[in-house]
Amino acid sequence: MIKNTDNLSNCIREKANPMQINGCRNKIKENAYSFSQLSGILSLAGNEVRLKILYLLQQEKELCPCDLSDILGMSIPAVSQHLRKMKDGNIIGFRKDGQTIFYSLRNEHLRLMQPFFTMINQANALIETV
Repeated sequence: MIKNTDNLSNCIREKANPMQINGCRNKIKENAYSFSQLSGILSLAGNEVRLKILYLLQQEKELCPCDLSDILGMSIPAVSQHLRKMKDGNIIGFRKDGQTIFYSLRNEHLRLMQPFFTMINQANALIETV
């Protein structure tokens, strides 16, 4: 027997809980800035190379494009393109020392990303013990 699946997306309930709905709306509204900030970070960090760069910046505090190029085995222009995207997204900052530019993860984003870096380190520790 084939069931009609046209109405699967419709929610049928006997009673709505207005207190719950309003409470959830308030939580979303109160955290709007954090949602926006984290979604922007995750959007950029969703690329494996950029996630690796962010991880390395968290571990080493700051690195230049040449260091990242050597570490990742990529060309400097390719690394620079990723750095530019993250700089434009305000996830990383930079400082100049002569002609060398050093990039670092911005502190406010470090707090948001730290749980992900911890998970990466924990997963690696689990693999090493197996």
